[in-house]
Amino acid sequence: MQSSINQENNMLRSEIELLMKERYALLKVAGAAAGLIAELDSHDLPQLATQAAELLATGVNALNEETLQDALSAVHAEIVE
Repeated sequence: MQSSINQENNMLRSEIELLMKERYALLKVAGAAAGLIAELDSHDLPQLATQAAELLATGVNALNEETLQDALSAVHAEIVE
């Protein structure tokens, strides 16, 4: 019985570690996207790129403040107002 519990704990620990690595990778992507969007001038983009940038900006803007801060921290960026 104890062995089964230990196996379950180890499996859950491994899954949590995997999820944390994936979260960090996604935070880096979101942080890079936020930085890119902040620097873009939509008037200089082709129409298709503008549509993609708007979609990306919508996704970044949907993040809550804490997640956005984590994402920016993951790429060593910050919001400059």
